[in-house]
Amino acid sequence: MKIFNIYIDLCLLIIMLFISYGCANNYYPKPYGYFRVDLPEHQYQKIDTTFPYSFEISSIAYTTTKSNSKEKYWIDINYPTLNATVHCSYKSVDNDIYILSEDAHRSVYKHLVKADDIIEKAFVNQQNNVYGIFYDLRGNVASVAQFVLTDSIEHFFRGAVYFNHVPNKDSIAPMAEYIKTDIVRLMETFSWK
Repeated sequence: MKIFNIYIDLCLLIIMLFISYGCANNYYPKPYGYFRVDLPEHQYQKIDTTFPYSFEISSIAYTTTKSNSKEKYWIDINYPTLNATVHCSYKSVDNDIYILSEDAHRSVYKHLVKADDIIEKAFVNQQNNVYGIFYDLRGNVASVAQFVLTDSIEHFFRGAVYFNHVPNKDSIAPMAEYIKTDIVRLMETFSWK
């Protein structure tokens, strides 16, 4: 009986130690972690093709054309290291600037369902006759940025940034900001031919 009492006392002591150790440390859930992305310094190169426009893009990006009879002068700006693409379209204005503008506006605001916010910034470059809007989309949206450039008479150029995976604003935030800076540079250096 004495051995049984010693055994019970020993078990109670061990249980008390576990309880006191467990109560001493508070458990805090760890946040999800994401891979670190080392982004290079912004360097740009001019894209000058036979298309009716030219601009500068990041040195880590390259362009591919999508020209055919229906999509003349359309290009993609690919960021292979960031797994992203800027899809760009060009249309000639034929007394339909309002329709083109409204179509672009509708395309941006389709993302309002998932967007936390959409910030519009007007762009004016009178020297090159380039006018437009930069749309900064915030939240878990498919497209993190879109833009429109026009001269209101002949040309209409539109672009949208898409990452090639499921959107997660926390994991793509540094890369999205990097590309948004590149889009602003594209708009600032854009010119018609």
